[in-house]
Amino acid sequence: MTTIAESVGAWLADIEVTRLPGEVIETSRKLLVDVAGLCLAARREPYIAAALAAVDPQPSPESGDAAGRCTAIGHVGGFDVFGAALLNGTAAHGEDFDDTFEGGPVHSGAVIIPAVLAACEREALGGDRFLIGVSTGVELLCRLSLVAPMATHNAGFHPTAVFGAVAAAGGVSAALKMPAPAIASALGIAGSMASGIIEYLAEGTWTKRMHAGWAAQSGIRAALMARGGFTGPRTVFEGTHGLYRAFAPSVAPDFAPLVDRLGSRWVVPSVAFKPYACGTMTQPFIDCARRLAADGVRAADVRAIECETAAGIVPRLWEPLASKHRPPTPYAAKFSTPFCMAVGFFDGKAGLAQFTGQRIGDAAVLELASKIRYTIDPRNPYPRVFTGHLRAILADGSSREYRQPHMRGGAAAPLPDDELEGKFLDNAIYGGWPAAAAERFLRASRTIFSEPLLDVMKEFRA
Repeated sequence: MTTIAESVGAWLADIEVTRLPGEVIETSRKLLVDVAGLCLAARREPYIAAALAAVDPQPSPESGDAAGRCTAIGHVGGFDVFGAALLNGTAAHGEDFDDTFEGGPVHSGAVIIPAVLAACEREALGGDRFLIGVSTGVELLCRLSLVAPMATHNAGFHPTAVFGAVAAAGGVSAALKMPAPAIASALGIAGSMASGIIEYLAEGTWTKRMHAGWAAQSGIRAALMARGGFTGPRTVFEGTHGLYRAFAPSVAPDFAPLVDRLGSRWVVPSVAFKPYACGTMTQPFIDCARRLAADGVRAADVRAIECETAAGIVPRLWEPLASKHRPPTPYAAKFSTPFCMAVGFFDGKAGLAQFTGQRIGDAAVLELASKIRYTIDPRNPYPRVFTGHLRAILADGSSREYRQPHMRGGAAAPLPDDELEGKFLDNAIYGGWPAAAAERFLRASRTIFSEPLLDVMKEFRA
């Protein structure tokens, strides 16, 4: 009997650029732009300095050694394939400003772009193979997240980390044009490399930041091992001891969303690009808070704010409520719905500058955050759709109510191209990258899938 990994492997081995819909190609390009901007924004952050300490020094470019071919975007010189994937993935996901997928949720770009870019640079492949790897890896990661929605989070694991390793193995394998049996083995091998617990929530520590980078380098390792002849379990997905039994044990997996019309119906175009640098499901609530402020309500007028929310996001974004009212670190603040709403109310945005040590101690923001509570709406459509709601009770006894039926930046309300490119430029400049160089990257992104990658990426090393 053909296993799921073998079916996926057959699809990945057979895919060609000519079979990719135009909107899949364009979304893949936008993902590259978004990820590159985030890598530049984070390149000088302390957590990237710490990650650099775990990467071995590389040969000088003059040596001609392939081990130093790979780009860590915004950093000097070349890196080995695993180090580059770790650094780019950690930087891309580090500020929680990267893309998401309604229905998962997973962050695909921060895993797949670093993995496939590093693998293609290592092998001196062209932009066409890069495109194949990115589009298929993103498609696979999003589909994997639909098999057992919420169950991975409920088990204490981060879906991006767990499914990212497997999807990265698939995307890299497709880019390397590996045969179907080897790809099935790569998926099986990656199942033993998958990891990522969500205990970072307890104190706002950094481990979530590395999940995308770890998954990216693991996917490369699995693909290269399989190409060398190492075998992995063909039943990695549906097996008695398979991926879903291990990481999502509370529900019976439904594999139809993974394999149904694979290759003919693409979910890649529905990837959502974040307008705010914080937790995914918090974003629609920020929109509601901004509308409250835009209608002329002052913070002093607000007696209380009640929000209807989904039960599935409460453990990560609402509880423990006392900690969410006063987050202990800037990173913890990104996963506090009350703080994100309050800072959005005052600043009209929730970008990188809203999550600093100074901003999380602002008395006015914290006072408003302390007035925000939640109730669970059993009819909330999460995780299929991410919604927001608030009902503000004002000092004069009146109330204002707002609902956001979907995530802005997602399939129902895509970010305009100029806003997405503006986000890239803002992030690049935030990271100290010259504006002229950032503009050149935008121009290069429009033809990168038809160019030699090594030539294109050389310019984006500091």
